[in-house]
Amino acid sequence: MSDVFENEIDDEGVDLSQLEDEGADGAEESGEKFVYNEPLYALRLDYSREGVFAKPGNFNLNPGDAVIVPTRYGMDLARVLGKAKSPVGIKKEDIIQIDRKASDDDLSRAADLKEKEKSAFKVFQEKVAARKLNMKLIGAHFLVSEPKALFFFSADQRVDFRELVKDLVSVFKMRIELRQIGARDESRITGGLGICGRPYCCHAISDKLRPVSIRMAKDQNLSLNSMKISGQCGRLLCCLSYEYDFYADARKKLPNEGTRIFYDGANFRITEINPLSSMIRLSGEDGRILEVNANRFVREGNRWKIN
Repeated sequence: MSDVFENEIDDEGVDLSQLEDEGADGAEESGEKFVYNEPLYALRLDYSREGVFAKPGNFNLNPGDAVIVPTRYGMDLARVLGKAKSPVGIKKEDIIQIDRKASDDDLSRAADLKEKEKSAFKVFQEKVAARKLNMKLIGAHFLVSEPKALFFFSADQRVDFRELVKDLVSVFKMRIELRQIGARDESRITGGLGICGRPYCCHAISDKLRPVSIRMAKDQNLSLNSMKISGQCGRLLCCLSYEYDFYADARKKLPNEGTRIFYDGANFRITEINPLSSMIRLSGEDGRILEVNANRFVREGNRWKIN
């Protein structure tokens, strides 16, 4: 770890592990190996921002088209994002088959249900208040092809909502499914702008993120300040996961921080490595501070030298 990096750790007493996702340890090496070599359609469920991949079938589809597909909640409408050639990091069992293109009736029904969801939101809040339950409603959705309503909520603890479900069934006269979601899922559904000024990664780019760990921040030489490396959801930034592979691959070709090198008549120690700029900072025993391009470092046996 570099001297500069150590000086930037200004969250003394803060348990940064609380920002990590469950199962984050070792997540860096657990990437999916399955590659589907035939073109698939990338789809998205608008109400939950979940992405799915589907076999094309006998349909001529264009980005923006609506289709009816089987989801984990039931048959519902999804939006076509486009074709994905040789997608990596998906599971074979997650590939679905498009049932049909959405008809005009499907689209009309979806629009009507969208309006109904607004009133359902209020009904849910009223029933929760009456039952004195500690629940925060995130979103409500009615499936297009099945008589079923979904309610996504967050809560600090597990909630016994069995009586609430009965209340909702008596109002909507259909199947009711309540799903308690976490902080990342809440941000994915609601959306917003991150500290970079762009829409949340989980909302605008992908919903399938591997767990993010503190190690990813360390390997990218980021300040371990919880305010700087966590998002609005209170968890580590999604982009740490996206960018980690680049840093991990780049560091394999570079010496480690702390490595000692004899150069220009003096002993130096590597104090900082910047894979993005390919610059390495060294501190000499004679007080000199050097920045050297990584291309000049050559490994001979177990030792590094500078050409």
